[in-house]
Amino acid sequence: MSNHEHEQCGCGCEHHDHDHKPMDKYMTAINQSGVTIDDAAVTAAVQEIIDKHAAENNTPEVQQFLLNCVDLTTLATEDSESSVAKFVQKVNDFDNNYPQYRNVAAICVYSNFAAVVRGTLEVSGVDVAVCSACFPSSQAHIETKIAETGLAIADGADEVDIVLNVGYFRDEAYEELCDEIAEIKHVVGDRPLKVILETGYLKTAEAIRRASILSMYSGCDFIKTSTGKIYPGASLEAAYVMCQCIKEYYEKHGRMVGFKASGGIRSTEDAVKYYTIVKEVLGEKWLNNKYFRIGASSLANALFQSFTGTEEKPF
Repeated sequence: MSNHEHEQCGCGCEHHDHDHKPMDKYMTAINQSGVTIDDAAVTAAVQEIIDKHAAENNTPEVQQFLLNCVDLTTLATEDSESSVAKFVQKVNDFDNNYPQYRNVAAICVYSNFAAVVRGTLEVSGVDVAVCSACFPSSQAHIETKIAETGLAIADGADEVDIVLNVGYFRDEAYEELCDEIAEIKHVVGDRPLKVILETGYLKTAEAIRRASILSMYSGCDFIKTSTGKIYPGASLEAAYVMCQCIKEYYEKHGRMVGFKASGGIRSTEDAVKYYTIVKEVLGEKWLNNKYFRIGASSLANALFQSFTGTEEKPF
């Protein structure tokens, strides 16, 4: 058993040569969590945070910060090498046309376009992110997922987004679920691995808490709300539960895990609300694009228009 798997044990022991069944360590970690699973309480807490703090955060400074946290995303069936290259060129042009503003955090594409982005991108400080491992369904052999991810990294990917195996989660096959994430993380190495929970499928605070904990104990670097493809996208309630789980995990283990909201976030007002949840739950340490991202396509233009007061659409 690897060192990483050794760390996963939630029972507090120092060795694995004991009588615990594999299931126990996952259930122990979940059961030891103090994060609320009362949906009504979560809704009330979110409403209170937004009512108290969202308006004060809707400033040009925060809007500019949020642009620098955007994973500018194209994940269309009709994406092609030429369309992705044009998409990347907009990021290059933004750097040239608006040097006074920070650019987006990353460009996020299907894994087969990593080389196109890497070859077209002329801007330093913008990462190449890919959705890999048979996104968005995550339905494939683990060998296929590993091969796809490895190829994307060889093509220049800096970050990898994958979808939690929802089928394993539904069947409570937690060992298989966690091993799959850990195996992909091994391929990804020290690059950020973001695990998409599909919170629109999970729905409840209890399920979102469980998926968050399992993903973090498997070694991921970010937990992300949604693919935006099949199920409903991000919600503030899901973000609140996920951020509470990140906070608890950090307090227990001293490792910061990032949060990414994705799926249907199009307006400046919506983005500011997610910023507000992160700020109030996790604090200032998470308010940088190493630990906070928003996956979106049209949001970047909305933010730009908000802080410049123009109708321009650079992206």
